Amino acid sequence: MAGLSLLTLLDDIASVLDDVAVMSKVAAKKTAGVLGDDLALNAQQVTGVRAEREIPVVWGVAKGSFRNKLILVPSALIVSALAPWLIMPVLLLGGLYLCYEGAEKVFEKYLPHHHTEQENAEAVPQDLVAYEKKKIKGAIRTDFILSLEIIVIALGIVQGHPQLTQIVVVSLIAFIMTCGVYGLVAGIVKLDDLGFYLQRKSEGQGLMNSIGNVLVATAPKLMKVLTVVGTVAMFLVGGGIIEHTIPAVHHLTGEMIQSVVNLPVIGSVLPFVTTGILGLAAGAVLVGVFTLLGKVKESITS
Repeated sequence: MAGLSLLTLLDDIASVLDDVAVMSKVAAKKTAGVLGDDLALNAQQVTGVRAEREIPVVWGVAKGSFRNKLILVPSALIVSALAPWLIMPVLLLGGLYLCYEGAEKVFEKYLPHHHTEQENAEAVPQDLVAYEKKKIKGAIRTDFILSLEIIVIALGIVQGHPQLTQIVVVSLIAFIMTCGVYGLVAGIVKLDDLGFYLQRKSEGQGLMNSIGNVLVATAPKLMKVLTVVGTVAMFLVGGGIIEHTIPAVHHLTGEMIQSVVNLPVIGSVLPFVTTGILGLAAGAVLVGVFTLLGKVKESITS
């Protein structure tokens, strides 16, 4: 009898592990798109940090990301079980925040405003420790929104499966994505160091030296590209969240895309353009609203 019970338990465990493996594979595919955006957004966060402090900053953000997951995974599972209707509004707020943050970056860079001189003076940090802390804090805040999106996507895939399977799959995806993103970010920011190492090792000759020269020359340009891509990703992720959480917007954009879906190039590009414009527009509105509220507050207090 005891042997039969043990065999039944082992069979149940094997069944759960099989479900976990299948669901984890599906969830990983679904969240891979967010991984690219997360990578671009976080790689840009180390821009302006001293070379010897890049890895400590990435590690600081990674630790914050793990803390985000420790908060978000159990919270999302509890909300999903007790009040699943609450997940979409929270995700929408996160998407709007990303749009706002992206629009603020664009407006501060390309539109003149009365804080320009002060901000330019502050571009060279006087307190490097405080500057790093500010960078890490901002990156962790952005990571929170992207982590929420990853967890919600994973939750959507495992809905209807046993509670244990949901817990294991969502936790596994959260852990793997965090390790993947910050491992790649660490690799990207140290490409130039790898190039210098290859140059020294090859003593200025051969294939290794050529690869080292390429890495040294392209690493700074790659970081600049990632800065732009990271800002664009804010609009794409934020706009995508808005599109998929507001049915009317989703219906409108869906009709636009459907009308040109058969066109070779436009049909492939339009979904991204539409989502990006939606994110930029939402961010611009939010920046305008908060700027107006700030002026009203100033006039009241003055």
